[in-house]
Amino acid sequence: MYGGGTIFEQPKQDNLTNEDPVLLAAFEARIERGEKIEPQDWMPQLYRKQLIRMIEQHAHSEIIGALPEGTWITRAPGFKRKMALIAKVQDEVGHAQMLYSAAETLGKSREQMINDLISGKSKYSNIFNYPAFTWADSCFISWLVDAGAIVNQLANARGSYGPYCRALDRICAEESFHLKYGHHCVIYLATGTTIQREMMQAAVDRWWKPMMHFFGPPDKMSVHTELLMKWKVKMATNDDMRNQFLDMYVPKIRELGLVIPDPILDKDEKTGKWIFSDPDWDEFFRVINGDGPCNKERLEVRKIAEERGAWVRRALSGNIFKPVTPLA
Repeated sequence: MYGGGTIFEQPKQDNLTNEDPVLLAAFEARIERGEKIEPQDWMPQLYRKQLIRMIEQHAHSEIIGALPEGTWITRAPGFKRKMALIAKVQDEVGHAQMLYSAAETLGKSREQMINDLISGKSKYSNIFNYPAFTWADSCFISWLVDAGAIVNQLANARGSYGPYCRALDRICAEESFHLKYGHHCVIYLATGTTIQREMMQAAVDRWWKPMMHFFGPPDKMSVHTELLMKWKVKMATNDDMRNQFLDMYVPKIRELGLVIPDPILDKDEKTGKWIFSDPDWDEFFRVINGDGPCNKERLEVRKIAEERGAWVRRALSGNIFKPVTPLA
């Protein structure tokens, strides 16, 4: 569902000086020709490292992103909504499994990825560290957060690493159904009773700033954007993806009579770029580094789930009697 285009931690320097220049030139020529890089192919260590970081963070975001919506399964209004939300959450967890498999092809084990998530070493999308207070919050996530994810994922599905692109093709096909579901939920509230409309507007007010954070900090804060785009690890910059999202969804939001809580939000017709209020990037970095409203809660839920599922993994591996080592 989420993420896939933003790498939140950047290495401080390139390590290309240690790479074989002949192999590096051949690698870059393949990418320039539009060929896919496969796990058995030679690749620069920086390329491998950044891909692991990106795919791993995407997988974590799918897992953690299922939590705020999952809490609404039993409280969703009506049996039809409950069933649809169960299916959606199940899809998101399945997406994470595909992405962990893609990341494993680069040499990092799933166990290490999960341990790094629970320890806080690995990051995930900041937006899932905010609470979903009402059903309308869940609807916002299902429509607009998923919409932002699709902008990310459609771009990166054209990237250079084969296993990630193939996973994204499958994920995007399923996300299109999630988007329709979320849009239908928002329309129902936005065109409903006064109380329903007010509830949906309050959700937009709460979630707009995290939504602007969703695509990551401005390009000027990125260390390796130019190189990553050259290697087709990223297919669009953070600013370009945010602008594309605003192009597509600001008119749809306003069409429903909802007010976006940004008094200066407007499109510069000359440049084609949106002008918006500073969404407080200090808050973004605080949350992504663990100091958000729900960071501890999200990771604690994930830790408990991992520990409770340990016996299943031991049984499958034949080590059913091996004692469980508590996670850090």
